Amino acid sequence: MKAAVFQGVGKMEVKEIPTPVPGEGEILVKVQACGICGTDVHIFEGAEGAATVTPPVVVGHEFSGVVEKVGPHVRGIKEGDRVSVDPNDLCGCCYFCKSGLGHYCEHMIGYGTSNNGGFAQYCVVPYKQVYKLADHVSFEEGAMGEPIACCLHGIDMCEIKAGSTVMIVGGGTIGLIMVQLAKLSGAPKVVLLEPVQEKRELGLKVGADLALDPIYEDVEARLKEEGLDRIEVVIECVGLKRTMLDAIKYAGKKSLVMLFGLGHPNDEIPIKPFEVFKKELTIKASFINPYTQARAVELINSGRIDVKSLITQIIPLEELGEALANPEKRRGCKTIVNPWA
Repeated sequence: MKAAVFQGVGKMEVKEIPTPVPGEGEILVKVQACGICGTDVHIFEGAEGAATVTPPVVVGHEFSGVVEKVGPHVRGIKEGDRVSVDPNDLCGCCYFCKSGLGHYCEHMIGYGTSNNGGFAQYCVVPYKQVYKLADHVSFEEGAMGEPIACCLHGIDMCEIKAGSTVMIVGGGTIGLIMVQLAKLSGAPKVVLLEPVQEKRELGLKVGADLALDPIYEDVEARLKEEGLDRIEVVIECVGLKRTMLDAIKYAGKKSLVMLFGLGHPNDEIPIKPFEVFKKELTIKASFINPYTQARAVELINSGRIDVKSLITQIIPLEELGEALANPEKRRGCKTIVNPWA
């Protein structure tokens, strides 16, 4: 089979490798779509992502496809099923798994990080890691299950109440998912901060009530004009030092700041404890997708969340390395890889 193999920092090689065979409790997924995530970019550039990656390995953890073969003792999944994959396989036996904190599993297997993932024509995963897609859902939409699942964990931690005003910093794929989840959580007003006009327009399309350019507009003045005296929840979805500081700056009194964007492991920001004290801020972060993949796929299947509008382009495996190396090649929202193109 054809696969894109990560060989080390800045090196991605598309080549033929053996097609894996499903063992007991496993299925072979014929991958139809795999999204490029910010974590994939971090891995490609040599930074640490959410899990340790040891090359050579097939990366790609946002994927969907068709069940090609099933191994022994597989229940409820059959050949031909259309599925979205949860790439994080928990051991179920360690202290964290037994304490309901499975995303800190001490023996986690990550498909697309520690084990071969979705930037290939086929991938073997345990059958318990897949969720069925509705027939009307495209594979590109199905590949968005994992990022939505991660966002659901973050939005749950934000504790948004009906009537809360929410600000989303960053209008990329994650930010625009968060816009929609904030609305579904009961926020009547969602403000999006995004410097790229096309992304602001897309933000308004998927549910933002106000989309501002944080570089050329006076955000505080515009919020006052709109009568938005207090932002109760701010969700930072970029991962840059300046946007993290913006999130803290615009948060209102007794508000919550979610630092959701994946920053560089060595980044530091100069938080002023007195500012946190005066506003009595709660600052949180969110790590991967514990127990939320089923809800994510249900949102996609039900049409309650629009991910189709967030998919900018579909590329073949041969263009993956260039897309990871050049930000201009993924300037829009979500880039999806089709291993069969």
